[in-house]
Amino acid sequence: MLLRGTAVAVSLIAGAALTLNLTSGEAVAPRTDENPSNSQTIGMAPISIGNPAIASALAWLDAGRPSVTGSATPQTAPKSTDTYLKAFRVKAGDTLSHILDRAGADSQTADEAIRALKRIFSPRDLKAGQTINVAYTPTLSSDGTDRFTGFQIPLDYATRVHVAPAPEGGFRAYEIELPLQTRQVRAEGTITNSLFSAGSDAGVPPSVMAELVRAFSWDVDFQRDIQKNDRFEVMFDQKVDEAGRPVHDGRIVYASLTLSGDRKPIYLHQLADGRWDYFDDKGQGAKKALMRTPIDGARLSSHFGNRKHPILGYTKKHTGTDFAAPTGTPIYAAGDGVVESAGWNGGYGKYVSIRHNSEYSTGYAHMSGINRGIAKGKRVRQGDIIGFVGTTGQSTGPHLHYEVVRLGAKMNPMRVKMPSGEKLSGKELVRFEGSRNNLNAKWASLAGKGKRLAQN
Repeated sequence: MLLRGTAVAVSLIAGAALTLNLTSGEAVAPRTDENPSNSQTIGMAPISIGNPAIASALAWLDAGRPSVTGSATPQTAPKSTDTYLKAFRVKAGDTLSHILDRAGADSQTADEAIRALKRIFSPRDLKAGQTINVAYTPTLSSDGTDRFTGFQIPLDYATRVHVAPAPEGGFRAYEIELPLQTRQVRAEGTITNSLFSAGSDAGVPPSVMAELVRAFSWDVDFQRDIQKNDRFEVMFDQKVDEAGRPVHDGRIVYASLTLSGDRKPIYLHQLADGRWDYFDDKGQGAKKALMRTPIDGARLSSHFGNRKHPILGYTKKHTGTDFAAPTGTPIYAAGDGVVESAGWNGGYGKYVSIRHNSEYSTGYAHMSGINRGIAKGKRVRQGDIIGFVGTTGQSTGPHLHYEVVRLGAKMNPMRVKMPSGEKLSGKELVRFEGSRNNLNAKWASLAGKGKRLAQN
C-alpha cells in the first residue's frame, strides 16, 4: 500500500490501543481505558509494516472507494491482487447478517466477522441509510466470484470501524481514526433576500449558517431585525483530508452581523475552566440568560398581541410567540431553572413551565410529548431538550407556543430585554482579548484571496 507519512490511531479489539506513525513505525503506549490483561493482542507485538495483522488493517486505507451502491449481488471487479470495496446501504429493518448475505458472504464467515465487530461496536446501533463498505479480494476463480474479506463501517467523518481477517484465522475488529487537518474558512456577504440565501450565495454550508443563527438567537429577532443590505461575516473551522478535500464543517470561531448599520461581532473563546462560549468584542457573553427562540429551524407563525383566535373565532390576546415546525422537532429549555409543571394543561395541551429565577419563568405548549425525565422539581440547563413539537390542546397545526413571564406578567419574547449572560473580567478578560485579537488577525489574513470562500 502507499504510505503517506501520516499518523493513524488504531484500536484493537483484544484490548490495546496505539497510534502508529507510518513514517517511523513507532507505536505509543496503550490507552489506560482498555483491558490490558489479555496478552494475545497485536498491539503488544512489535509494530511494523511487516506485521501482517497491522498491514491487513491499514490496507483498508488504500482499498479504494466503493464501486457499487446497494447492489444485491456483488459484481465482478477488475482482477488484481488488491482488496476493493463495495457499498451497501442499510435499509429499514435490516440486520448486519442480512446485509452480509446480500454481499455474498456465507453464513459461517459472516457470523465470525459479526462476533469480532461486537467487541467494539454493537450491530444494533446501525441505522437506516447508513453505509457499510464490504471488502473483497479477487480470486481469479472461473465463476468470477471474489472472496469476502471483511467490511468497514464509517462511524463519523473521522472514524471507521474495520473488520478484517486475523492472521490466526477468523476476523479481528479495529477502530481507525483518519488523518485530518483543520483549516479556517472565511466568508461574507450582503443580505438581499434572506440570511440563509446570502450565506448560500457566499458558499457557506447550511450547517454553519444554522449555527450562526443559534449563536445570535439570544439577541436578534431574525423575523424582524434583518433588513435588505444588512451584512454578515463568518469564519469557521473545516476538517480536510490529505488531498485537501473538505470532509466536515466545524464550529464558527468568529462571526458578525451588521444590522441597520449596527455591527454585532462574536468570538469563540475557551474559558479557564475549559468551557467554550461566544462573547462580543467587549467580553460580554453572547448567550443571554434566556433564549428568544428555544427551537431550531422553525418559522415564526404568530406574534405576541391581539389576534383573532383560530379556534375560538373571536379577538383574544395572544400571550406568547408561535413557532411552526414539524411534529417531533426538539424544544429546548430557554434557560437554566427548575421545572414548575409538566403535563396536560387545558387548551395548552401537553405543557411545561420552568422557573428561572425570582423574576423570570417560561412556558412551552402544544407538545406532542414531554421528554423523559422532565417532571416537576427537575433542574434543567439551558439547551436541554424538554419536549417535542406537536398540536395538542387548542391547536390547528404543529407548533410551539412559547411564553416569557416576568414578575407574573406575560411579555413579548421577541421584544423583552433578556437578562444578560456572563461578563468577563480580570485575568479572564485579558485572556479573551488575546483570543479576540488573534481571531481578528486571522480574519484579516484570509482577506483578498479572490475566492468565494477564503481558506488558509
